[in-house]
Amino acid sequence: MHYLVGDLQGCCDAFERLLAEIGFSPSRDRLHVLGDLVNRGPQSLPTLERLRGLGAAATCLLGNHDLHLLAAAEHVRPLHASDTLDPILQSPEREAWLEWVRQCPLADTAHGWLLVHAGVVPQWDAATTLALADEVSHLLRGPDLPGFLRVMYGNEPLRWDDRLSGAERWRFVINVLTRIRFCSDDGTLEFKTKDGSAGAPPGFRPWFEVPGRRSADTPIAFGHWSTLGLRMEPKLMALDTGCVWGGRLSAVRVDGGRRELVQVPCD
Repeated sequence: MHYLVGDLQGCCDAFERLLAEIGFSPSRDRLHVLGDLVNRGPQSLPTLERLRGLGAAATCLLGNHDLHLLAAAEHVRPLHASDTLDPILQSPEREAWLEWVRQCPLADTAHGWLLVHAGVVPQWDAATTLALADEVSHLLRGPDLPGFLRVMYGNEPLRWDDRLSGAERWRFVINVLTRIRFCSDDGTLEFKTKDGSAGAPPGFRPWFEVPGRRSADTPIAFGHWSTLGLRMEPKLMALDTGCVWGGRLSAVRVDGGRRELVQVPCD
């Protein structure tokens, strides 16, 4: 059985309840976690320990909070007061944990679903999304991680162009895959608004509602957008149901030609 799982954000107790609820067996089942594995929740290190312990039975995407962990570890970004990353950064196994996180992909597929943490821009189809994700993942796993992280942050450029190269290209790809919520019909990104879909600012709409987007025929599952809430449509699933904010942790079984939603409460 293959399950897609929404944002964990260090909520290991809820994750354990979810595994028990679905009767998860690493020898039989597979998890596909949609990013934001750590931070804000109280058990970031135990969450990584549990995920790593599942071995090949769990594939985890990188989300913006996971990238923040890498940046904080390299002193590229400061820790925030609300971060819960110190147990990882102070662990005797710190370097092993950071290396494990670096190996997580930015996009993946499972049973016909394209998996991303946040979304895609209208100019990208599934193949383009996966190729660009691999391109940036190669840099994240490369020998100059600090140098890459120093150019990773920022909101520019706001629109995709096939001619983008270097830091602008990589930054745009990461911003789309880990941060996008709203964009205009020409794919211009908007980062200020974090409300649900009804809160779209003038001239913008949720990325998945842009007419004519090239990924429209591809089923896409994503997390990241807790204020959007659960969405289960024929070719779209939003699975960040706000566990870290006292909501629920969600998983959806996607194999066998059917979808089965499982949710557990969070503390």
